[in-house]
Amino acid sequence: MPKVEITIPEHLEMQIAQMVERGEFVNREEAIEDLLSTGIKAYKTSGPMDEEEPGGLEDDGMMGHDDEYVF
Repeated sequence: MPKVEITIPEHLEMQIAQMVERGEFVNREEAIEDLLSTGIKAYKTSGPMDEEEPGGLEDDGMMGHDDEYVF
C-alpha cells in the first residue's frame, strides 16, 4: 500500500487521537484511512456543484434563495 505524508491542524489530530482512545479505531493509521475513505465516498455521492450545469436552483426546490424552500 502506498504511503502518504500529510500535515493536519492540531484540532483534527486531537479528534483522531480521541477516537483511537475510545476504541473506535485500532490506531491512527486505521482512523485516517477509514475517515479519508468515508470522506471520498461522501464527496463522490454529493460531489461539487458545477454552477454552469443546466437546471439551477429551481430543480432543487429552491427559488434562488439559500434560506427559502418551496413545497
